[in-house]
Amino acid sequence: MLAIALGSLTSCEEDAGDGNGLTAASVDASFTVAPVAGAVNTYLLTAQPKGVISSKWNTGDGDFPGKMTQTIVLPDAGTYTITHTAIGAGGATGKATSQLVVATTDPAKGNLVQGGTFATAADQAKWTVLNLSSTGAAFWSYANSSATIHSPGGWAQEGIYQAIDVVKDKEYTIDMLVSCPSGSDETWFEVYAGKTVPKSGVEYKDNKVMGLSTWDGCAKAKFSGKLSSVGCVKNDATGTVSNTVKFSETGKIYLVIRSGGNTFTKDGITVTKIEFRGK
Repeated sequence: MLAIALGSLTSCEEDAGDGNGLTAASVDASFTVAPVAGAVNTYLLTAQPKGVISSKWNTGDGDFPGKMTQTIVLPDAGTYTITHTAIGAGGATGKATSQLVVATTDPAKGNLVQGGTFATAADQAKWTVLNLSSTGAAFWSYANSSATIHSPGGWAQEGIYQAIDVVKDKEYTIDMLVSCPSGSDETWFEVYAGKTVPKSGVEYKDNKVMGLSTWDGCAKAKFSGKLSSVGCVKNDATGTVSNTVKFSETGKIYLVIRSGGNTFTKDGITVTKIEFRGK
């Protein structure tokens, strides 16, 4: 079942400068939403193209660059506000929104992570701290339905993890929202999905999937969005930037987040809405 409620369709007008015609006076960001036939909880967003140079979309997890015809997957039941930001000549922008009601959760793509929003003490208890900073200088804190890794720099690091049961040869995707209002240097934020049991004091290195790394060119400046969009760390299995994993055996794996650095941001790196789903 699909219910689409048309929300406010608004266009934001920017200053056209000296009237040289290089900046659009307004941009039409209107779009339509339609279910994709034969696909579960999959929708096609189609923006009108006139006067639009590029598009950004937001399904509730932050803006991401997209196409004028964009396919989205919403595995969980709920009401979503879809926002389209259309960018025209000279950087002028327009925004339009529409509400989309997803009636049922896709059973094949349910989130296997427990407590991925860190919203309550019970959520936070689903995660185990991986002690890697011998002095406790690097640490994780919980607030505002999120977890934040703090480090004074000097290569201090710390991790968190939880066990997840997986099925042989089934493909999974991992993602999460990450943000930081300031940049770092010589810093990493890495996500692993390995069979090795995490041990206190031992740097985890089993099956790196994705992440942020100033050596690879991200996290040097402020960032906010899904890790699959803002991250730049290559997947050990594919050798490319990818958030897809699969395993050779059915059983338990460990989802590990490990972060630290030499000149770490003063604000910490914040994470929430962690997902591990069947593809």
